[in-house]
Amino acid sequence: MKVIKNYLYNAGYQILNMIIPLITVPYISRVLGAHDVGINEYTNSWVTFFFLMGQMGITLYGNREVAYHRDDLYERSRTFWGVEALQLLTVSLSLIAYLAAVFLFSTTFKEFFLLQAIWIVATGVDISWYFMGLEEFRITVVRNTLVKIASLILIFTVVKTSNDLGKYILILGASQLVGNLTLWPYLRGNIIWVSIKEWHPFKHFYPSLLLFIPTITTQVYLVLNRLMLGRMSTQADLGNFGQADKIVKFVLAVVTATGTVMLPHVANKFAKGDIKGVRNSLYSSFNFVSAISIPMMFGLMAIAKKFGPWFLGSGFDLSGSVMFIEAPIIVFIAWSNVTGTQYLMPINRVRDYTTSVTIGAVSNVVFNFLLIGKWGANGAALATVGSELLVTITQLIMIRKTISRRKIFKEQWKYIISGMVMFLVVNRICQSINMTIGNLILEVVTGIVIYFVGLLLTKSTIIKQGLEIIRK
Repeated sequence: MKVIKNYLYNAGYQILNMIIPLITVPYISRVLGAHDVGINEYTNSWVTFFFLMGQMGITLYGNREVAYHRDDLYERSRTFWGVEALQLLTVSLSLIAYLAAVFLFSTTFKEFFLLQAIWIVATGVDISWYFMGLEEFRITVVRNTLVKIASLILIFTVVKTSNDLGKYILILGASQLVGNLTLWPYLRGNIIWVSIKEWHPFKHFYPSLLLFIPTITTQVYLVLNRLMLGRMSTQADLGNFGQADKIVKFVLAVVTATGTVMLPHVANKFAKGDIKGVRNSLYSSFNFVSAISIPMMFGLMAIAKKFGPWFLGSGFDLSGSVMFIEAPIIVFIAWSNVTGTQYLMPINRVRDYTTSVTIGAVSNVVFNFLLIGKWGANGAALATVGSELLVTITQLIMIRKTISRRKIFKEQWKYIISGMVMFLVVNRICQSINMTIGNLILEVVTGIVIYFVGLLLTKSTIIKQGLEIIRK
């Protein structure tokens, strides 16, 4: 039940993360416009590389190590102090490198680049990995929820005109910094002081570096689309892609919330030698994410072309087609999140995981060069889908000797058929009526009902499992 509660906490927080942008994105799109939104996307893409370099693989590594030593207070505390000392050092070096790059090489958008530096500072004091390793998700969720709500209020009260881009960037970065700082008081009673000479931060460097390689590689093809689109196309095109991509990722966040919850849970089972439990967790998780990601993909595709321009406003006519093309990554990333984050990473098969995401990053660069020049933002979306598909296929091949692929795909046809029927009906409704809030709710409710009936008719096991959880 603890895993279910943690998932509900995390999924609830991810839903909040969806709701807040659903409120702010159309507002910001209209106030700042596609050009200034593109500037934020571009400058934030660059700072992302630097704070990831500072963070290395510490979030994943710290999470996993705390899970390994969860039942030993001294070792858990020593792990925390050592890992956090390493994080502060690497983030400080990253901040120095970023500021040097801005002052030496930046000729445009320098003010916005400097404001984005707050994200690097926030990374240095991020200790969410510690509480995730303990599977204490309530702490991080409650504090971050309060900070998110405060940032929402600030955006609406401070960002009023197209000249307020700097204020918008400042609010986003400062809210992340404050959110990370508010976790520190919760350490009291959770850890003990360990002598500095016992920290040995550099012993964590190499294993963190091993996890950093797949982390930075993954971010390459998440960020590279924006960088290449910003160089090869217009800022307006980048603004369309960036906002459409956000909406797809909002939907995806509910699904990938399982990865954050399951990584420490599986790591703890692996540390105790419960290999059967590890495999059973994978089967259950794969079935669950399929059951919710497949209808989300079909549902978004059904309304995308009308929803995008209506939701984002003038100047975002292209966003609908971008969303339609990119929607399949909801399923591909959901699957690779299970096979990669929830299986390969906790059982320490980092090399396999790194190989899969490297294939994705390299293919993404190639696809971008081939497709952006011809189709712009739509090409970048297609490149994202192609690279994520290759990552998923690679990981499924890698686990073939230890995991039954027939077993994990046993129920998929039920979700696909139910989702396709839902798509046909909802898309037909969407094409027949105007896009309004009331009609959008009608389409969503109709889609849910059709999908649920489809699962009942196909006698999907997810329905039975859900009823059992409710009874408990």
